[in-house]
Amino acid sequence: MPVTLHAAPEGELTEAEIARWRAVPVAVAADLARGADQIDPAIRPLNPPGRQPRLFGRAVTALCEPPDFGAVLHAVERIGPGDVLVIAAGGRPETAMIGEIVGGHLRRRGGAGLVCDGAIRDVGVLAGWADLAVFTRSITPRGPASAERGAVNAAVVVGGRLVAPGDLIIGDDDGLVALSPATVRGRIGDAEAKLAREAQWEASLAAGRSVCETFGIAAAVDGVT
Repeated sequence: MPVTLHAAPEGELTEAEIARWRAVPVAVAADLARGADQIDPAIRPLNPPGRQPRLFGRAVTALCEPPDFGAVLHAVERIGPGDVLVIAAGGRPETAMIGEIVGGHLRRRGGAGLVCDGAIRDVGVLAGWADLAVFTRSITPRGPASAERGAVNAAVVVGGRLVAPGDLIIGDDDGLVALSPATVRGRIGDAEAKLAREAQWEASLAAGRSVCETFGIAAAVDGVT
């Protein structure tokens, strides 16, 4: 069966709607829904902490059937500036779904980065591109065997999280979240309020107040001997 192309979602998030989320770390976004929006932490940043480019953009999805990577090729052609390629490859580690050549094309099209629930290769090159954030479950030297199957812009499961095309993907050193349009539009105030609370906690501790005072918890009691 050839690759199936689905239409781009209606009511796609606008730049104005996602702009305020650029200041929100993944940890804060994940805490809002107690991890419900989190993508499996086994899908890790390609670069070590402190060197990983931040990932931020709307999802274009590719549902793959490794060792076939046809959906990736068609999905890259639908990437616009700031989009994130999300590859659902069932977590399979044997076959790379993307590498230097197709990753370079993604970069030239202005893609913000990629998330692969599967394997990638040519990581020495991919890791050196500071303008392309890469997250993957596995790395392998073995390439795909065909480019005939799959689906583009279908809802997919990536790292245990349902990701729909157009969802907002945020990634940093701590991991990944996928936020639905409803969450993006309805929870930004909560995210900013949590950032403000964290700033207050830091200021309180820096001013010499105790942890109990800062976090409003009861003092510990001495154990009975």
